[in-house]
Amino acid sequence: MIKRTATCLCGALSAVCRGEPTRISVCHCLSCKQRSGSAFSWNATYPDSAVQTDGAAACFTHEGESGETNRRYFCPDCGTTVFYRIGMRPGMVSIPAGMFADPDFPPPTVEVYGERRCPWLAPVTAEQE
Repeated sequence: MIKRTATCLCGALSAVCRGEPTRISVCHCLSCKQRSGSAFSWNATYPDSAVQTDGAAACFTHEGESGETNRRYFCPDCGTTVFYRIGMRPGMVSIPAGMFADPDFPPPTVEVYGERRCPWLAPVTAEQE
């Protein structure tokens, strides 16, 4: 079984994920753009049962563009968001794919909030939501 570990920049907070993600997505919502500091976010989503976290995590709760409550868990030392939970996917945990620091991590197959995609970005060619 595949095991991947996502860590914050200082290594104090981690998430060990077992198996393949149920979803790998790119999100163009404004909240994800702010969280990532980029034009989009690249995310891997797993069932809660496949993720084991270790270390202290601070939590920031806010309402996403969907109107659902989102919770971001980040390292209180370095500030890196290592995982998050979005209200519209109960029982699931999402990991920013860059936290795995794996250049061979699988590409996204789902794109959300495409209407907010920067015009210079090409759309994901697989499933669109």
